[in-house]
Amino acid sequence: MSTPVVPFPQAPAYAATMTSSDRPPAPPAFRRAAESLRQVEVRPEIELEDLPAPQRLAPWSAAVGASVYRDDDELAVGRLILLYDPDGQRGWDGPFRLVAYVRADMEPEITSDPLLGPVAWSWLTEALDAHHADYSAAGGTVTRAVSEGFGNKADDPVTTELELRASWSPTQEDLSGHVAAWCDLMCVAAGIPPLPPDVAPLPRRREDPESDRTK
Repeated sequence: MSTPVVPFPQAPAYAATMTSSDRPPAPPAFRRAAESLRQVEVRPEIELEDLPAPQRLAPWSAAVGASVYRDDDELAVGRLILLYDPDGQRGWDGPFRLVAYVRADMEPEITSDPLLGPVAWSWLTEALDAHHADYSAAGGTVTRAVSEGFGNKADDPVTTELELRASWSPTQEDLSGHVAAWCDLMCVAAGIPPLPPDVAPLPRRREDPESDRTK
């Protein structure tokens, strides 16, 4: 049986919530790109939400956050930030830049693997390719973090995490494929394989208010 996916719930338009009142209206190119961030359907394991966008990295920006759950356990978290500067910036290849962050809990034997860095980076690039999300000028880092408790936390279990930080320049305004790739990256990091490309998305079931009143 295929795993259903659910749509990102609607919210106010980015231009209304993520630009300052003292700024001129956002350029149409940014508005279209920002709106496409929510034109993606996500799996039920993923919860997406609007986040405040950084204001100093580019003239216009938008951001979304995500968490990956299995039952009630949060396995991975992430952020995806859209930056737009009509003049571009150093290191960019065009007016748009996407900045992604993913953190996931992992078993110690996995984080100790010397090949984890290139493998984790390939999760991102392969996901982008799978969703036909064209990009250029990609770069990033993969970090392994080990947390140990001391003192009154000495009995806490040792935890190991993977952190991936990346940025790349999308070559088109429609960013839905990039969001889908980022979600796939988080699922893989959390140990949940991505859905096969031939699995059709299923919309979230809507409750019938009339039936609720009859219960």
